[in-house]
Amino acid sequence: MTVSDVKQTRTDSIKPKVNWARMEEAEDFAKTVKLFRQGKYDEDSFRRYRLQHGAYGTRMTSDYAMVRIKLPAGEVYPNQLEKISQLSEQFSIGSAHISTRENIQLHWVILEDVSEIFRGLAEVGLTSREACGNSVRNVMCSPLSGVCADEKFDSTPYALATAKFFLRNPIAQSLPRKFKFNFTCCEQHGMVRMVDVGLIPQLRESNGIKQRGFKIFLGGGLGNRSFVGHQLEEFTPEEDLLYTSLAVLRIFDRLGDRKNLARNRMRYLVNDMGWDKFQNLVLKERAIVRATQSVVTSLEIDDSSDIKRPIKITDQSGFSVPDGYARWLKTNTIKQKQSEYHSVFLTLEAGDITATQLVALAEIIREFSSEGKARTGFNQNIAIRYIHNDDLPNLYSKLLQAGLAKSGALTMTAPIGCSGTTSCNLALTNSHRLAKEIQRKFLEMKLDEDVDLQDSSIKISGCPNSCGQHGIATIGFFGGGGRVGKEMYPNYQMSLGGRSDGETMLGVTCTRVPAKRVIPVILKIIELFKQHKKSNDSLKEWIHRVVNEKEDSAIKSVNDIRKILDPLTIPPTKEDDPDFYSDYGTDTSYHTKTGKGECAA
Repeated sequence: MTVSDVKQTRTDSIKPKVNWARMEEAEDFAKTVKLFRQGKYDEDSFRRYRLQHGAYGTRMTSDYAMVRIKLPAGEVYPNQLEKISQLSEQFSIGSAHISTRENIQLHWVILEDVSEIFRGLAEVGLTSREACGNSVRNVMCSPLSGVCADEKFDSTPYALATAKFFLRNPIAQSLPRKFKFNFTCCEQHGMVRMVDVGLIPQLRESNGIKQRGFKIFLGGGLGNRSFVGHQLEEFTPEEDLLYTSLAVLRIFDRLGDRKNLARNRMRYLVNDMGWDKFQNLVLKERAIVRATQSVVTSLEIDDSSDIKRPIKITDQSGFSVPDGYARWLKTNTIKQKQSEYHSVFLTLEAGDITATQLVALAEIIREFSSEGKARTGFNQNIAIRYIHNDDLPNLYSKLLQAGLAKSGALTMTAPIGCSGTTSCNLALTNSHRLAKEIQRKFLEMKLDEDVDLQDSSIKISGCPNSCGQHGIATIGFFGGGGRVGKEMYPNYQMSLGGRSDGETMLGVTCTRVPAKRVIPVILKIIELFKQHKKSNDSLKEWIHRVVNEKEDSAIKSVNDIRKILDPLTIPPTKEDDPDFYSDYGTDTSYHTKTGKGECAA
């Protein structure tokens, strides 16, 4: 096969397996907006309707919405990226935002234009239906599922089948609160203990026959109060996957707290009831579901492969590798279990990507990915998989041209930051901008190249509600306000030692840190680690020992760290440092102002 033959195969488009859309929903939404504007649809009913269709409220205004596009299992195809780019240019702000739940969000959309976005999405098989509201949200799956060396089998087809089953399903249209599924590849990836239902693929051998199944965790979740999920049983056979999911959903629908909006997630039901009682209830309910619905209820599992193109052959004649390639290769790529391939992760600033970059990304996927699509991730990033080893230098060059070749995607120099006060009604601080400031500073310092820091994480939420996943970060922050006399300043509560791998645990509260002191505080923690680390130690493991009071250096507890950090957190007077009293992204004095949240509308 010649180079030109291979290039021709790269331009062939692989079609999405599932059409998630219904065009008539766009027409219905447009009619309902008109009725609402005419006063014929009350505000509360319209808000519930709007959220069910994936249009979230925007900060301090009812004239704009955020459209949240669902990407089940994180899968997105080149033609879909091009359409999202077009819609962002026409109806949004010329950029898109990748969330921590594998959705793509378009912000500041005029309410009357939302239906136009729905029409455009439907043309390429996408929907925002049930991306918000009290329903089964986007079904997530690790972007490494199918390529992870430690997985038992690829759970992606099961995630897609689960999403297809519950989308527009009557059982999931009016739950007590939102409900989340996470599938993953192995114990190290996927946050399976931090959602309502988390699933890890497993194999069990009986009489020489290997049987597929899952390790299922229930009742986890992040929020104002977070809980780690509980394992249901040792092994759940794949034929019981749907029955188990239905049983859990039915129990939550029946017993979930519909009156107290602050405590109506399933994790509160599990905590209040006690795990043993809840577990027993699920097993009994599953037996009922299996007996009464087995004939008519099933998941449609499609495990056919998209890998249909030949191994790449890149023409390297006259090509020189651009500067920065080695650094990028080290911090942005992972070797797949398929021996000749890598998965490449793009470093985005707090999940943001411009419309122009989306178009460039679509073309890059067509040219370089042997599966012809991308996967959004758990960390506000995008993975392009099945990149042949020989193509990596050329791919890097193309990413560089598109402004998508920043290093550090798989390190702590790529912090998570929720949208914060840029658009969210509940936010108290600009967590989104803070994440960008940290990333720019740490890349400038080349901290992404420090192997001691690579497996650590920084995650930032603009309020206690954990959209930025701060509770499971090595160093986590959630926003609030501080005060000196009559003057207010943006402030963060910092926690240490959170993690979501096989040893999942929530972070331990350390201290409050003013927004303009967050970067110096993180650098001080790194300095303390360097002073007291053991050989081959990582920041993540050192902090883990400290928070569990198993460290034998001079830093034995979180309290020891707090005492050292205290001088950095003392606020100056406004006369001495007026910038201290404004948040990132604004030069006006800080104040706390929130609107009505819609997470439980």
